[in-house]
Order: sequence, then structure tokens, then C-alpha cells
Amino acid sequence: MSQNDTFDAYDATSLPSPVAAYMAAQGAEHRREALVELFTSDAHVTDAGTDHRGLDGVRAWLDRTSAEYTYTTSPTGQRQDGPNVWTTLAHLEGDFPGGVVDLTFRFELREGRISRLVIAP
Repeated sequence: MSQNDTFDAYDATSLPSPVAAYMAAQGAEHRREALVELFTSDAHVTDAGTDHRGLDGVRAWLDRTSAEYTYTTSPTGQRQDGPNVWTTLAHLEGDFPGGVVDLTFRFELREGRISRLVIAP
């Protein structure tokens, strides 16, 4: 993994398809099941310090976040941190506490799907 804090400009066309698809569907309630299909059966997601495991855990996490808040996501940067590791940077605005946040989304891929996702400020 790179310790570089520099991000290139966001360009969905240069990202692996599961990463680009996840970022495009971020915050879209009607696309939850399409998002679940991007993950491996044993996926591990960490968001706001809470872990969610397996497809049932991913589905429950997506259901909870979409029910709690309404927000828009504007991807702003990206970098490749390893052969199957990508990090994207996005600006979110919505009705969550604080209303505005910049987050990193660190994706680990396996066999064309997301096996690990860590979302952090």
C-alpha cells in the first residue's frame, strides 16, 4: 500500500469496473441491490468504525445508511495503492451530522468484486 497522500483527478474510466460502479451508485437508494452484487460473498466493509461482514452484512449496512440520511456524492480523486487496491476521495453533502464531509473509500478487489471496503474521513 502506498503512503502517498496525493490523489489524481477522479476518472471513472480508468478505475476497475466494481470501483467505478460503486462510486456511481453511491447514495442512490434504488441501486442498493446492484451495489450488493459488486461485493464478494465474504466481503468486509468498515464504515464509521463499524464492521459489516458478508453479503447480508453489506445489505444491512446499505439499508441502514440509505434510510438514515440523504446525501450527494461527488468523487474528486483517486489513486492505485497496489495491484488490487484502489482509493477514491469523495465530497459528500447531505442531512447527516455536520452536513459536509470528505471521505476516502479504500477498495480491495478479488476476482472482479469488492472484497474489502474501508470508508473513513
